[in-house]
Amino acid sequence: MDSSSASSSGDGSGGVNVLIAFYSRDGHVEALAKAMAEGAASEGATVRLRRARELVGPEVMAKAPGWAEKAQHMNEQYEAPKGDDAVWADAILFGTPTRFGSICSELKAYIDSLGGLWFQGKLNGKVGGAFSSTASLHGGNESTIIGMYNFMAHLGMILVPLGYTDQIMFKAGTPYGATTTAGDGSRVVTEEELSVARHQGKRTAQVARALKAANITVSK
Repeated sequence: MDSSSASSSGDGSGGVNVLIAFYSRDGHVEALAKAMAEGAASEGATVRLRRARELVGPEVMAKAPGWAEKAQHMNEQYEAPKGDDAVWADAILFGTPTRFGSICSELKAYIDSLGGLWFQGKLNGKVGGAFSSTASLHGGNESTIIGMYNFMAHLGMILVPLGYTDQIMFKAGTPYGATTTAGDGSRVVTEEELSVARHQGKRTAQVARALKAANITVSK
């Protein structure tokens, strides 16, 4: 699977385009994003994985051991998200680590850059969803995802939460979106958490395909 633009094995006819725009520092949100890409691709979707870029300089990044090196590694794999990616997509999944119970500034900067598209109505009717990671067990995963619903509503997107639409939801994740915890950064995302992410990618692609086929998601 191409990290930059992953396609399913099908011919793409009647398929959907899914953008997964995320920010990850230690790899936990990245792991969820890649699992979501797998789930969406299993439904015939073409997927673009895009990593938001840092907003601070190297002198700040140097204060957190490994930050600069991990950022460079991920930036070599993923392009930065652009407005054209959002226009291309039929569905957009936003992923972020929590920052005091809210979205990180890196991903928020990308969302704020979509103002022109919002004004033109270019994002109306696109399917939207979110996922997140926290350091601690009760560090704000749910509040972060619910908070992200706000900007998706303003953008005119159709929110697709997970609910309890699969048995895996009784073992991991939240009804709002896939989640994980990072601990001190060394914790590995569990297979159950990855399964929730795959389910979210799959469900998002299914809903986007149905809406696209009904021809009711075209921006006016």
